Amino acid sequence: MREIRRRTLLSAIGGTAAAGGLTGTALTGTAAADPGSVAEHPATRDPNVRKLLERMTVEEKLGQLQQLNWAVSTGPGGSETKDVEDAARAGRLGSVLNIFGAKSSNALQRIAVEESRLGIPLLFGLDVIHGLWTTFPIPLAQAASFDPEVVVQDARVSAKEARSNGVHWTFAPMMDVTHEPRWGRIAEGHGEDPYLTARFAAAKVKGYQGAGDGSGLASKGRIAACAKHFVAYGGAEGGRDYNTVDVSESRLRNLYLPPFKAALDAGVATVMASFNTVSGVPAHGNPHTLTDVLKDEWGFEGFVVSDWNGVDEMIAHGFAEDGAAAARLTLNAGVDMEMVSTHLAEHGKKLLGSGKISERRLDDAVARILDLKVRLGLFEQPYADEDAAVDEPTAKARAAARETAARSMVLLRNEPSKGGAKTLPLTAGSGSIAVVGPFADSGDLLGTWAFPGAMKKFPSGKILDAVQRAAPDAKVTHARGVDPEGKDTGGIPEAVAAARAADVTVVVVGEPPAMSGEAAARSDISLPGAQEKLITAVAETGKPFVVVLVSGRPLTTGDWLDSAPAVLAAWHPGVEAGNAVADVLFGTINPGGKLPVSFPRTVGQIPIHYNHESTGRPYAPDNKYTSKYLDLPPDPQFPFGFGLSYTSFTVGEPKLSRASVSARSLRKGTTVEVSVQVTNSGDRAGDEVVQLYIHDLAAAITQPVRRLRGFERISLEAGGSTTVRFRLGAEDLGFWTNATDGTFLVEEGAVDVYVGNSSEAKAKKRLTIT
Repeated sequence: MREIRRRTLLSAIGGTAAAGGLTGTALTGTAAADPGSVAEHPATRDPNVRKLLERMTVEEKLGQLQQLNWAVSTGPGGSETKDVEDAARAGRLGSVLNIFGAKSSNALQRIAVEESRLGIPLLFGLDVIHGLWTTFPIPLAQAASFDPEVVVQDARVSAKEARSNGVHWTFAPMMDVTHEPRWGRIAEGHGEDPYLTARFAAAKVKGYQGAGDGSGLASKGRIAACAKHFVAYGGAEGGRDYNTVDVSESRLRNLYLPPFKAALDAGVATVMASFNTVSGVPAHGNPHTLTDVLKDEWGFEGFVVSDWNGVDEMIAHGFAEDGAAAARLTLNAGVDMEMVSTHLAEHGKKLLGSGKISERRLDDAVARILDLKVRLGLFEQPYADEDAAVDEPTAKARAAARETAARSMVLLRNEPSKGGAKTLPLTAGSGSIAVVGPFADSGDLLGTWAFPGAMKKFPSGKILDAVQRAAPDAKVTHARGVDPEGKDTGGIPEAVAAARAADVTVVVVGEPPAMSGEAAARSDISLPGAQEKLITAVAETGKPFVVVLVSGRPLTTGDWLDSAPAVLAAWHPGVEAGNAVADVLFGTINPGGKLPVSFPRTVGQIPIHYNHESTGRPYAPDNKYTSKYLDLPPDPQFPFGFGLSYTSFTVGEPKLSRASVSARSLRKGTTVEVSVQVTNSGDRAGDEVVQLYIHDLAAAITQPVRRLRGFERISLEAGGSTTVRFRLGAEDLGFWTNATDGTFLVEEGAVDVYVGNSSEAKAKKRLTIT
């Protein structure tokens, strides 16, 4: 790589001339800010940041708050490349998203570092959601592993690939708890439970960033993470993206906020505001959530970035009357960087002059952004090493993606076929296998938010090909049967003929990745098109078959479920989709995943989730006047935490280290140990996820009938046993009230502690809090 002149933070604060020879403190005649306005802010860890602020003009400060889009025509409010370059050259740009590649990012960075007055480096962000070149399973699938190490693997591989290509910052992880399977973005999160989501959110932050204090961010294999979307985005009414969220303070704090707090405790560098309103106030202009809770109560020292055009969209919300009002409202509420729209850059100087925004708040936002650039090492090393850029998945990365995908699959059903044996696992020695369905020969199983470059160069491995490799001596036939979304059933007879001629059939059905993710809400979450007709036709042959479901959300199964001897939820498994599915189908991997979200019976049952509150008239089958539907059972098709295995496990009765504990001692740090013996009672090695739930029987705020407060995935050989131990403390046994200033209660009373292998666990012990 050619010799490059690197501008350090020290040269920037010292007034060293940029390429154009400019010196001094004023670019346009505007006076620099009073340096004392930021001296007390904790984000300015490095005194050099304060010195740099002293040299910046108002325009340059507002520039640091601006993020522009490098790509053209990717959505509303996009900007052209020339605009980005001009802003960088003028020192009026802080960040760019969607620029990728060491060569491209270096070219733009040189403009900022070598041609602007102060040479402040740019921060490059990209949506690296579940992989860059190496596409791992979608986040919802990863949550099904109930193994946080899975997301650590994803984040480490992703960070290494991204940083080598000039990316400093990813807009992940998403940690929006949701009870809405119609919402397309359920695919990007970790399901319906705040505890599970919090564990995975913290793990992924550590995987991206390393040490919680941010000391590793300058390393070549690390990138800054972004906790999104703040907050309650998963509560969108009707599951329609960007829709209204009306939420009480207690639900906000008990359901939606815990994953963000866990991410902050893990050291997350940035937070992204959400598109929705929170009880009538757009999240981009909500001082209660962004400042009162996030920055003041929690002490968040990083910066808040808007979502795409989110500041401008407060006008459409009817909250801001124009761009100037949007800029004022968002900065004063707590947003520090504006993505794509340009209201702060356009109106900030005038707002500052009129006193509608303060110099202290402006400097606070700039200091937060500069602080991250310092910790990322961008002042010392602003450029990527073009010779070291990773441009394809390594064998090790592919192996991690394959292991992760198999570990994330959930066996929903496995009944005996003719002859009495369970349908799965398949035997490699089968004489003939038919592989049918619209996704049997598909390379489009990467999932939503896969990196576009990876979609073109490294599509997912095909299930058909993997089955052929797993059973090399078998006669493997293929017929598509139906298209993913089409109504044409003309291909079903060919698929039926293949099934009749085969010893066993693998039917691969589901939804394409484009049907989940952002702006992909569905009013009907059953199998699209004529896929159910294909399953019914295969079932009518009377031959053994297994259904492999590929999807980005829970699907309603309909009548075909009862006819299917075996069903495997494979989600959208990523680049190693085919191999991972085959690993599970043939028993190389014994499935051990559990559902991170309930599968409803019908759309009319939504929302249905395990962690609901009890009504005053809870369900009773023989009493009409209780909470239920006339035409549906009260429970979901498959509950949260459910998943089968090729072996069997026995989970014993829980034991408590003490039957009672005082609320006072809990507040001081006392914990109660819960232990349970688990035995592999089957004939093969396998994994079980031991889950702990609590139920507070009477509380000042009505509590969920179950709350997950512990889980551990264990591996046991056939006949093996182990004791699993959990600890319950104040954080587990207390709850937040409706007080807006944050009141957490640990009350006296009885708490039932359940342990089992799903949210329907029956074994329990009672703990008394005195």
